[in-house]
Amino acid sequence: MLKVAAVLEESIVDGPGIRSVIFFQGCPRHCEGCHNPDLLPFEGGTAYTPRQLADEVFARLTPLHRGITLSGGDPLAQAEEIVDFLEIVRRERPQLTVWCYTGYLYDEVKEQPVLQLIDVLVDGPFILAQRNLDLPFRGSDNQRLIDLPATRRSGSVVEVNL
Repeated sequence: MLKVAAVLEESIVDGPGIRSVIFFQGCPRHCEGCHNPDLLPFEGGTAYTPRQLADEVFARLTPLHRGITLSGGDPLAQAEEIVDFLEIVRRERPQLTVWCYTGYLYDEVKEQPVLQLIDVLVDGPFILAQRNLDLPFRGSDNQRLIDLPATRRSGSVVEVNL
């Protein structure tokens, strides 16, 4: 079961275009200045099967949606369960892009199967001392927007240039 705090119907700040955002419950990192401190505990949220979550997200999509974004908490704390959800998304809505925010560094999670189903990984913990409100789609200078398909092809990290 996936633990979800909320499903946001529309966002333009969590990746390019109009996106649906899933906020997963639970994060082991506890970064100072976290923008979702209510999502840190692993207790709480609503339990969904991957199919239930896909149906919930699909019901909110319009032809204007460009993708979905996984946020939290930290989605990769539930990486194994998210694989099943993203397999449904890829099969039934292949036109959608998938972005994922994580406090983990790419090198810490690069072997996780879930990364094969994600287009862009926003990696790295939020660091309050490096907070930068001018960066697109991230909160601190250390965080990267990683193009995962290009990274897999090249064998080294390829960042998205915006």
